[in-house]
Amino acid sequence: MNIIDLINNKASVPFSFEVLPPLKGSGTEGLFQTIDQLRQFQPRYINITAHRSEYVYRELPNGLMQRLRVRRRPGSIAIAAAIQRRYDIPVVPHLVCSGNTREDLEYTLIDLQFLGISDLLILRGDKARDEKKFEPTGDGPSHATELIQQVNRFNQGEFYDGSPISNPGPQFHFGVACYPEKHEEAANLKADMEVLKRKVDMGAEYAVTQLFYDNQKYFRFLEHAREMGITIPIIPGIKPLTKRSQLSMIPKTFHCDLPEPLYKEALRCQTDEQVRQVGIEWAVDQCKELLRQGVPNLHFYTVGAADSIKEIAKRIY
Repeated sequence: MNIIDLINNKASVPFSFEVLPPLKGSGTEGLFQTIDQLRQFQPRYINITAHRSEYVYRELPNGLMQRLRVRRRPGSIAIAAAIQRRYDIPVVPHLVCSGNTREDLEYTLIDLQFLGISDLLILRGDKARDEKKFEPTGDGPSHATELIQQVNRFNQGEFYDGSPISNPGPQFHFGVACYPEKHEEAANLKADMEVLKRKVDMGAEYAVTQLFYDNQKYFRFLEHAREMGITIPIIPGIKPLTKRSQLSMIPKTFHCDLPEPLYKEALRCQTDEQVRQVGIEWAVDQCKELLRQGVPNLHFYTVGAADSIKEIAKRIY
């Protein structure tokens, strides 16, 4: 059963969440602790992020600087396989343009087929820290739509160089990202939604939103999507506030607004624990309203927030 079938199962509103692969050298204990905290809520699936290599500069004994390419979070495919084996929960690894050539992406698809993983979330991914704008790696795709083309060709039995695949194997199914407050690089929301429409026309089965804190923006986005003929499930992505520093960091990093009542309440807090409690209450109310409006799935971003999400889930599931 593919993820879209799990989302469309009307027995209950699915609970799902996203995790990061561990930092290089840190092991899987922390990751498994997060999953152990949340599996009591019967997640329908777990997303695993993918992270590109980055360039860092290291000073040599002679005083010169050496530019090195490092990958801080390796192992997305291995982590997906480990989660599937350990917990028997469906996994959705992210497949990203960022930092990958077309050959890299092709070998990722082959590895995933070998592991029996056939669901993907296809994304462009973030630009490198030292880039002013996104730059593809080698001949890698520049946009998620180009990566979707490569996956579709793979599904049709063709490698990226045009040669035939003698044994194509099971086809990949995929979802994509969307942005209720628009992608940071989009000229406007309508232009951004036209990109989403192209992804849907190319085979995306569902979309997961960037995190947001104002439900009305999600509802307006959903209304505009339906007017444009986008009929796939659009899944709200939720991340509760957990500390005071996020009042400036989240809007800057994720390009989303904090509603004034949430901002004012959090600003009055003296400690991160107080902010965490405000974040929980806001997210519970947010989720209850989304559920009343019939959302297809609630999806949570767990980084730094697993404890809060556990408390939220207890109150809504």
